[in-house]
Amino acid sequence: MRFGFTRRAVLLGGLMLAAAMPTMAQDKPVLRFSAVFSEQDIRAEMMDLFAGQIADEFTLEPYYGGNLFKQGTELVALQRGNLEMGNIAPQDISNQIPAWSALTSAYLFRDAAHLRTFFDSDLGTEFKQMAEDQLGVHILGPTYFGARQVGLRIDKEIKTPEDMAGIKLRMPGGDAWQFLGTALGANPTPMAYAEVYTGLQTGAIDGQDNPLPNVENMKFYEVMDQIVLTSHLVGYDLLVISSETFNAMTPEQQEKVQAAATAAIDFSQQAHLDREAELLTQFEGAGLKIYEPDLDAFRTYAQQMYLDSDLAKDWPEGVVDKINAL
Repeated sequence: MRFGFTRRAVLLGGLMLAAAMPTMAQDKPVLRFSAVFSEQDIRAEMMDLFAGQIADEFTLEPYYGGNLFKQGTELVALQRGNLEMGNIAPQDISNQIPAWSALTSAYLFRDAAHLRTFFDSDLGTEFKQMAEDQLGVHILGPTYFGARQVGLRIDKEIKTPEDMAGIKLRMPGGDAWQFLGTALGANPTPMAYAEVYTGLQTGAIDGQDNPLPNVENMKFYEVMDQIVLTSHLVGYDLLVISSETFNAMTPEQQEKVQAAATAAIDFSQQAHLDREAELLTQFEGAGLKIYEPDLDAFRTYAQQMYLDSDLAKDWPEGVVDKINAL
């Protein structure tokens, strides 16, 4: 038996295949994801892991470095239906839900584990529901990226907030950041991030506060004498998906997405903790004095300052005590 293929038949077959390809490609919904961190960030690896675990049903389309939406605009993009997923700052949520500002205050979370415990708790579920009901975003979990520590160029041991009196501590500009410096007992001094190295070198400032990876990236350790492990602010963002996108999924798909997100967040959190431990060893080897102050004294001092200020006027009653008790 002889099979013959005419040019017309081949062309027709090619056109039929081409017509079918878009339909095949559209079988898996695309989830566009926007973040300001770079492709080299540990959290980009986190999203690679997430994408792999949902790949049989969804295609993740990641955009890093703020290339799709700039920092602070991701939440609005989610709300307008221009984005399916994002890694957004809790401060962006607090701009629309004032009660959320409690979750951005100093010494609220003790460490990464306490942060996760809160978001998994009944109280954490209440805050997540606020975001769901008022903003239309479903929170998959918090993405830890490091605790802020105080680094000083001066030879003065810090044990309590009283020991910070008179210390010119560089803090980012803005009332909330300046208040944080005061809540540490220091004299907060606004200064551009790019000027901090020179500021430490010349003595224009006595210290700065940043997560340890920032200290390495900016080489602040070269012009510092000590690192005080105040851990005053547990740095985290939120991995979110628009409620519209999430609610359009089947219960099985929702379960799969949540499980993938939890596993990816677990990986990222441990990778960040490991990196922080490595950097402490590295900085100590470089000759820096590293020690932990009286954290209870710092926590009590800072929390009371927040509670006595206007910043806490919109916080749910007793929220600090409830989170402390977790």
